Amino acid sequence: MMALMPFSSRHSHVAVLGGGMQGCCIALALAERGARVTLYDRNDALMTQAAVVNEGRMHLGYIYAADASLATARMMIRGGLAFAPFIERHVGLSPEDLAASRPTTYVVHRDTQRPVDELAGYLAAVHALVREAVGGRNDAYFGVDLAAAPRRWSAAERDTLFDGSLVLAAFDTPEIAIDPFILGQAVRDRVKGTSGIEMRLQHTVTAVEDDGAALRVISDGPEGLARERYDHVVNALWDGRLRIDGTRGLQPSRPWIHRFKYGVRFRVAPGSLPTVAIMLGPFGDLVTYGQGVVYLNWYPTCLAGISHAVSPPEWPRIPADARRGDIVAGTLHAMAEIILPLRDLDATALPDCTVQGGVIVAWGHTDIDDPASELHRRYEIGVTSNGRYHSVDPGKLTMTPYFAGVCADRIVAP
Repeated sequence: MMALMPFSSRHSHVAVLGGGMQGCCIALALAERGARVTLYDRNDALMTQAAVVNEGRMHLGYIYAADASLATARMMIRGGLAFAPFIERHVGLSPEDLAASRPTTYVVHRDTQRPVDELAGYLAAVHALVREAVGGRNDAYFGVDLAAAPRRWSAAERDTLFDGSLVLAAFDTPEIAIDPFILGQAVRDRVKGTSGIEMRLQHTVTAVEDDGAALRVISDGPEGLARERYDHVVNALWDGRLRIDGTRGLQPSRPWIHRFKYGVRFRVAPGSLPTVAIMLGPFGDLVTYGQGVVYLNWYPTCLAGISHAVSPPEWPRIPADARRGDIVAGTLHAMAEIILPLRDLDATALPDCTVQGGVIVAWGHTDIDDPASELHRRYEIGVTSNGRYHSVDPGKLTMTPYFAGVCADRIVAP
């Protein structure tokens, strides 16, 4: 962590780079405290990338069983418990408005990277941390009852929903997901309606410079290059963060990886499918949100590319028709081998089916098929400040409101 500047006045002018979930949350938190915010994004609208095309899981740490230290779980619990209160306060959405999924059933695949008994112990240890963090308040996490510890299903229960030759065990957990489309639209509308936030859409930030008295943001927009001065600059870019950090002399000390993953969304009768996370390795997710919208992915099919470049390539957010058909069919086939109710669905006739993708940015060199990959440990994230310049690595969607508060505290006193 680098040296921090003293708190600025509530009338500071702050540039926030990146109009995704992290940038929007920081902009809202700063505007509420009286700061004047200019929000930059290269796209023609806010909230169009990774945050709104993935599963919207509100992590409590259950999936990070390869981190035996529990450090990742502790970090995710902070974010998971901070999410709903922030969104209700700053966006005006209650937990009920977010179309939360059913609580997640964690299933252990036959090819898991950790044995079942070890995973059972890990889930129990994480739940103890959750209970400690909420202090007995069962409404602290999207109104979900957190009292019951993860329960292992009997073999008979397991075989009603899963193929017993592929699923070694299944566990109930309280972890939920929210519909990121609903979240994205609400955040977009709230930012647009906040008088203290000015948007610079279709502006690609190319550098941040220090002129001694202020920081200058150089951006390339519809009218050409622009240079604007600010009291503080927050780099909340996602796949472009490292490049801009480099213009301020912040060089990463460890390897990073950009992955591009697609997800499939469609609609079913509400309540007809469970919410399932498959552990531990490169498997998949099934999320059924409260209004019958389904998110489905199978990692080997939905992964479109990996890059270790500072700036990754521009993968297509919506795949070409031929690729789209392969993704839908391959994902449904692979997941239906594991989750029995999916076998009733026809990949060519899924109602309101869409396929969209986004970049996943993380520290590490190898992918999640490597049990030793740093991708299994997500706790070395957060806000790095160098004077009036602040770089934010949220790690996961879950963490964005939490780190918005941390970042805002460094710029304007609460």
